[in-house]
Amino acid sequence: MRISELASATGVEIETIRYYEKEGLLPEPARQDNGYRTYAAEHLERLSFIRHCRALDIPLADVRRLVLFMQHPSDDCGDINHLIDDQISRVRARLKSMKALEKQLSKLRAQCDAEHAGRDCGILHELVAAAHGEACACHPK
Repeated sequence: MRISELASATGVEIETIRYYEKEGLLPEPARQDNGYRTYAAEHLERLSFIRHCRALDIPLADVRRLVLFMQHPSDDCGDINHLIDDQISRVRARLKSMKALEKQLSKLRAQCDAEHAGRDCGILHELVAAAHGEACACHPK
């Protein structure tokens, strides 16, 4: 199949496929006489694997490690467990950060409880105060 067909089958942009090839995440495809790449079922499977890992927000460096594990199926999977444990820790840290952000935005939103002219908007006043380095509802000093 051609790169456009691979992109369509996986939902991965053509430029991303080329990037993955350049980075060694995808094996080099065969080339036709005219220079066009020809992808096989192994490319489709690998690209689908990478896409699923990325959907889980696994960093490309870790995806590369997982691909190496796939190429050595008899190796112990303890490192894979650690890799996923690390990803869970990153997700938990981001969740904590997002909860803090939610609280800040809620405090900011509480500064304006009705619709009125922008000059009277408590949210804008708070944002301008913060831009001037002053304390604001969402970032008290």
